[in-house]
Amino acid sequence: MQYRNLIIINNEKISKENFFFYCDNIDIKSIPENLNKNFDVKLIARRSNIKRDRKINIENIEVASNIFMFLSRIIKTFRNKNALYLIISITPYTFLSYLLLLFFKKKNFIYLRSNGYEEYKEIFGFIGPLIYHLMFKVVTFKSNIIKCQDRLFNKKSYLVKPSEIDSEWLDNIHEPLLDKPRLLYVGRIKVEKGVFSLFKIFEKIQIDIKLSIVGKLENRKINLKKLNYIGHCFQSSELIKIYDDHNIFVLPSFTEAHPKVIDESLARARPVIIFEEIKHVIQNREGIFISKRNSESFLETINFIMKNYKNIQKKMSENKLPTKKDFISQMSNILGSN
Repeated sequence: MQYRNLIIINNEKISKENFFFYCDNIDIKSIPENLNKNFDVKLIARRSNIKRDRKINIENIEVASNIFMFLSRIIKTFRNKNALYLIISITPYTFLSYLLLLFFKKKNFIYLRSNGYEEYKEIFGFIGPLIYHLMFKVVTFKSNIIKCQDRLFNKKSYLVKPSEIDSEWLDNIHEPLLDKPRLLYVGRIKVEKGVFSLFKIFEKIQIDIKLSIVGKLENRKINLKKLNYIGHCFQSSELIKIYDDHNIFVLPSFTEAHPKVIDESLARARPVIIFEEIKHVIQNREGIFISKRNSESFLETINFIMKNYKNIQKKMSENKLPTKKDFISQMSNILGSN
């Protein structure tokens, strides 16, 4: 059976304002918008009472303020016999959605874009992985699995390489200022993303160094003299300029699967520092360096990069980076061939 209607189910929160819908997570904007070119996409997500920032440019979106409304939105789609379902990530909401689809024998795919075991441990402590393990085992037992990293699922599945890189990211590479370390972090400002451990490291560093943050800061105060908080940035041209204004990208996460920001930094010929917990993300790419999570090792890594910058950039030019076009083509082929 050829499926034209694609129902995307996600746990992310979406706000509505003047008939338009907004989200924070780039995936929840990018994936539906781009798959909508090959399918008739309907997005089902949770309602947010807080204004989000990224406008989602598809027409068919429904949001729900509680789990009962969420499931009822899914049930309404059962009228369409030619619908295929894509569940993004495993959470309590998407877990119950999967059980519903399983009961009604609906064709579905599960897209694993992060390591839930590690994320749940950082958020809920020792009981977190147990909760996720139960959901994971049930959801992956008979599902079609799409993954962005091999270690997320070791049985038969489809591997994709997420990316937001297009030709704009690869053209007109600007040489950085190398007068001092100018570090950049782009991402969510949450505990599991390691940003607060990064702040503690910076407090102990005495040399002239700056750290810029691009992301949404919610209900937290940051007191760090070396910190430049830029805020949200949505236009690719603006974000590219921000990368170009810095010379090292740092990703302090405790858990990651395939972080797209690494490829963005490498595309702009900026080396990347990560910590030992996510060393698996290197995947033979040049220009990624591992530091221990302390100020001494971090500063040593920075100094090495600054002293060898040109040689590092030369090696980075050999990287073959995934593009958004490739990623959407992979997803469309997987979904369209089943």
